[in-house]
Amino acid sequence: MNLLEIRGMVKRFGGLAATDGVDLDVRQGEIHAVIGPNGAGKTTLIGQVCGTLAPDAGRILFAGVDATRLAPHQRAELGLARSYQITSLFPNFSVIDNVALAVQARSGSSFRFWQPVADERQLADAAQDILDRVGLGDLGQRTAAALSHGEHRQLEMALALATRPRLLLLDEPMAGMGGEESAHMVKLIEDLRGDYSVLLVEHDMDAVFRLADRISVLVAGRIIATGSVAEIRADAEVRLAYLGEDEA
Repeated sequence: MNLLEIRGMVKRFGGLAATDGVDLDVRQGEIHAVIGPNGAGKTTLIGQVCGTLAPDAGRILFAGVDATRLAPHQRAELGLARSYQITSLFPNFSVIDNVALAVQARSGSSFRFWQPVADERQLADAAQDILDRVGLGDLGQRTAAALSHGEHRQLEMALALATRPRLLLLDEPMAGMGGEESAHMVKLIEDLRGDYSVLLVEHDMDAVFRLADRISVLVAGRIIATGSVAEIRADAEVRLAYLGEDEA
């Protein structure tokens, strides 16, 4: 069953077609990676899926709803979350308070100065559960500003999970990380498999080949191949266009 369906999506900037008739599906519970060289249109594709860019043509269906013209917050309400560009991060707040605020925002409750203690405990417990899942369970009282780069990325993932998404858009989650941090993030994403659908854009091919159930290859705004890791590895056009290899 497809959670996300993109059909004929086009986005032009002047004479350049950044996405040029893109067709793409993300199945329920799968990790679907999009790879491609710099300038292939990956960021433009993600922007159109999350709603920050309006396509010039084409259609986006999410959870059976035509989301082509929906605003980003409307897509979020349907269950779509984009990580690593979260704007509701408070660097001087504690890690757990950042996540608790995201949980509260998703629940639709107001920011009341007077509320039952049980409500505060429920928020804190929910936030702690999410922090445990992303590997920050012991850092809840640390300020967000004091986190390392990798821990900051984990917190951003926690904020995305706090929205109770059905689809996570992960745009280069391993960017700027060292080997140990990257390995930790790969394990975190791997542990999300089945509980969430994931659309992953990433340049780290070792991570992509480990994580992806399917891979789509975007070159010059067009999807040139979609398939399993084995199928993409064996595709001569992909090796030539992106992996930099040619047939012997």
